[in-house]
Amino acid sequence: MAEWKGQSRGTVLGFRIYVFIIKTFGLYASYFVLLFVAAYFIFFSFNSTKSTYYLFRRRLKYSRLSAALQVYRSYFTFGRIQLDRIAIGAGLKNKYSFEFDGIQHINELLAKKKGGILLTAHIGNFNLAQHFFSDKHDSAVVNLIMTDLEHEEIKDYLESVTGKAAIKTIILKDDLSHIFLMNDALKKNELLVFAADRYYKNAKTYTEKLLGKTVQFPQGPFKLAARNQIQVLFVHIMREKDFHYHFYARPYEGTSDSPKELLKAYLGDLEGMVGKYPHQWYNYYDYWNDFNPS
Repeated sequence: MAEWKGQSRGTVLGFRIYVFIIKTFGLYASYFVLLFVAAYFIFFSFNSTKSTYYLFRRRLKYSRLSAALQVYRSYFTFGRIQLDRIAIGAGLKNKYSFEFDGIQHINELLAKKKGGILLTAHIGNFNLAQHFFSDKHDSAVVNLIMTDLEHEEIKDYLESVTGKAAIKTIILKDDLSHIFLMNDALKKNELLVFAADRYYKNAKTYTEKLLGKTVQFPQGPFKLAARNQIQVLFVHIMREKDFHYHFYARPYEGTSDSPKELLKAYLGDLEGMVGKYPHQWYNYYDYWNDFNPS
């Protein structure tokens, strides 16, 4: 996998414009503006366009013309999901509907009093997780494991509009202090959430196939679950038509405690999600390291 820089797309000015449009003209007007923004990225973000075309053409086996069209749709979908994030956090939640598919697995996990690990990916809109958990599990404490690479100004501005996220964060540090925070969270019966489809710099990795070609994945989440014999759920929050969001929670049902077996099961689940929602997986870089192989 080529190095992921980990920074969010966009600028504070761009988010300010979208917030203004949403509040002044409504969501549909902001979606209309997004039609032109998505077209802009097609031509002025060459590397991400090239990588997204590769996903649809080589990994998902679309025709050349169809793959090109899907790149535009992918950009538009990504933008729409960011707008939803702003709109829901800014008080327009009643415009959306939410489906809880497998929520009973969260109940079962919390009942064991050992904490839990939720494995997701850079897919869908997991930023909405706080709204799902506040509706169904207001007692659950959720910790999102992440690198601290998102642009601070953008995070500060979004929090000024949507309010501070109810979900806690544990930042991955070079001094490994995050390990103590994660272990402490599990002892308190809290949930750890990993987007395990990417690894951060200097992390130990496994190599495994995804969509027919090998790529590297972080060892940490899978070893942590195996070492502590903790229940693992595969979770995703996906956008569907008519302002509808679908929360998926599926348990790992393997009989082996092997981290590699857990990884393979996770990748099987992820491939199913990518197949069903191909425009909602956001890896706008050389994910399989095809353009600059080392």
